[in-house]
Amino acid sequence: MAKLQPLQSFSLQETEDGYRLLVSAIGGDTLYVSITSEQMDDIIDSLELAIGREGEEAGEDEDEGEF
Repeated sequence: MAKLQPLQSFSLQETEDGYRLLVSAIGGDTLYVSITSEQMDDIIDSLELAIGREGEEAGEDEDEGEF
């Protein structure tokens, strides 16, 4: 199993077939990962669930137009 390390930084670049993600850990370990568009959608969905955004956005749509 890989050693859990604290995140230092990350960057994302769009490529012809999807995305390239660079993740750097404090202490110097760096990892490049290629990601498909479908995987990126899954990552975004997971992040939205983790921070509770999906529910907030649904609530905002319902409130529009009400005074």
